[in-house]
Amino acid sequence: MSEITANLTHHFLIAMPAMADPNFARTLTYIAEHNDQGALGVIVNRPIDMTLAKLYERVELPLEVEHFEAQPVYFGGPVQTDRGFVLHHPVGDWHSTLKVNEDIGLTSSRDVLQSMGSAGTPAQVIVTLGYAGWSAGQLEQELLDNAWLTVPADLGILFDLPPEARLAAAMQKLGVDPTNLSEVAGHA
Repeated sequence: MSEITANLTHHFLIAMPAMADPNFARTLTYIAEHNDQGALGVIVNRPIDMTLAKLYERVELPLEVEHFEAQPVYFGGPVQTDRGFVLHHPVGDWHSTLKVNEDIGLTSSRDVLQSMGSAGTPAQVIVTLGYAGWSAGQLEQELLDNAWLTVPADLGILFDLPPEARLAAAMQKLGVDPTNLSEVAGHA
């Protein structure tokens, strides 16, 4: 069996229909970091029953920028679900940012929320509670087990489409019709 060694930073993981873990069934996950120590990402198509207005109220921050008020908060993954993460464009200069590339960052510090609430920047954001994490070799094994399809990430899919359209749009980048995916995994 060949080893999967590609770096999947700034890629989408598309959960296959047979995904057994309910945390990841029918999800599109953005990978913010992938290296020999493991991988870290956030699910970008699973809004929860909370708006940014409610989140700001909960963390006792003012939200003066109206266009953020109704935006949903997302289930980012099963790790640290009590902690917020902001996937954003542009990268900016925040206290605790994982710079994915020149265009996008993942920030877990409060200062990014303060800036969004007062200045409206960064303007393109996906705010999650929790993240998805894989230990060294775990994601590679899941790929070998046909749990995921991968495709390079697209900022338009992340920030311009509603959450319910993101998974299908990522599949279309691969030329895959979601209705044709089999729930049975195997190797040719």
